[in-house]
Amino acid sequence: MTLPLAGRRVLVTRAAHQAGKLSEGLRALGAEPVEVPVLEIHPPLSFDALDRALRGLDGYDWLIFTSANTVRALVERSAALGISFENLANVQVAAIGEATAAAARNAGFTVALVPPSYVAESMAASLAGRTAGKKILLARAEIARDVIPDGLRAAGAEVDVVDAYRNVLPEAAPGLLRAALQAGIDAATFTSSSSVTHLAEAANAAQIPFPFFSVKAISIGPITSATLRERGWEPAAEAKPFDIPGLLLAIQAALGS
Repeated sequence: MTLPLAGRRVLVTRAAHQAGKLSEGLRALGAEPVEVPVLEIHPPLSFDALDRALRGLDGYDWLIFTSANTVRALVERSAALGISFENLANVQVAAIGEATAAAARNAGFTVALVPPSYVAESMAASLAGRTAGKKILLARAEIARDVIPDGLRAAGAEVDVVDAYRNVLPEAAPGLLRAALQAGIDAATFTSSSSVTHLAEAANAAQIPFPFFSVKAISIGPITSATLRERGWEPAAEAKPFDIPGLLLAIQAALGS
């Protein structure tokens, strides 16, 4: 039996520690994943705001996780400070997707809310009616959209936003990208707006025109698709639901024979 993506080469742009699930799914469909990580997780430029928030975590009503990377960053920093997540029964946790919720549960948190869609707008809408007068901690990447804090503040919540980590372009990315394109790829996958902007940065450093000629862009959701369009690259397919299984289905739709 011929697998649906047999002979296809698909660019995987996720951070190295997160690429496994997508690459494994591609192999199961017969494709060859070509991993060119364009995101690398670095500590924030200063830990001051994050440390203050962690030391006062029991004073918040809600803690919002917008990625598994945020969970990881908080766990690692809390361990460095000797802070335990025990006795936080008064702090409710919201996680933006099932993968993030799983990471939070593995870290010992009880997740009270996962919005129906893996986008900031859905998180803000899901929490708006539950957080008026509440104090909320949103720990996130250094550069992120303000949809969640703006929406919750408009709904009457007090929101503290702190940088938990930075997304940095790996030094090896331009060279890896050049080699991948020379060997040929059929599609490039994008799991965040940051993956779009960082791949464009890697292409610029490698002196490669962006978008890539005759390569299909596959997006994980509408926000990532909008960022692709801002860069002049119309997505060939968009995941639905907005997660890795949905992305694999979108790749099949775009490339499958």
